[in-house]
Amino acid sequence: MKIIIDDLTNEQSQGLIGLHLADMAGNSPPESMHALSVDGLKQADMTFYSAWEGSEIMGCGALKELSQTEAELKSMRTVEKHLRKGVAAAILQRIIDDAIERGFTTLSLETGSMDAFKPAHRLYERFGFIACGPFSQYKEDPNSVFMTKELTCRV
Repeated sequence: MKIIIDDLTNEQSQGLIGLHLADMAGNSPPESMHALSVDGLKQADMTFYSAWEGSEIMGCGALKELSQTEAELKSMRTVEKHLRKGVAAAILQRIIDDAIERGFTTLSLETGSMDAFKPAHRLYERFGFIACGPFSQYKEDPNSVFMTKELTCRV
């Protein structure tokens, strides 16, 4: 598996974001859906990552800069046929490593509270994320789970 910083110009990456948006729309009420479009992921404060096996996309994730010290995890998605192969864990580790390298001290995320999001909750907990309140522009929402992780610099 190769994880790259992706400029979102290829059809596979764009298609995966389309699938992600459709799935989020099917699992979250519109007012609680915070998934980003391809254009949203191309903004200057975003870094988009994709995982590949040869010429086939396996999954993706993104890092959004909130401030000099705070970042947000966005758009985590694994292609269904690659579930349970460690794709999400590898992408998440790459994002955490890059966030530390860039000097961020806090990495937070918002995800759904519904049963469909339970595997994501377990992944984030395994990586040391803990429950927190809303951050950045988010508001308290029964359909959202907020989590955060303090990052420590490597020496």
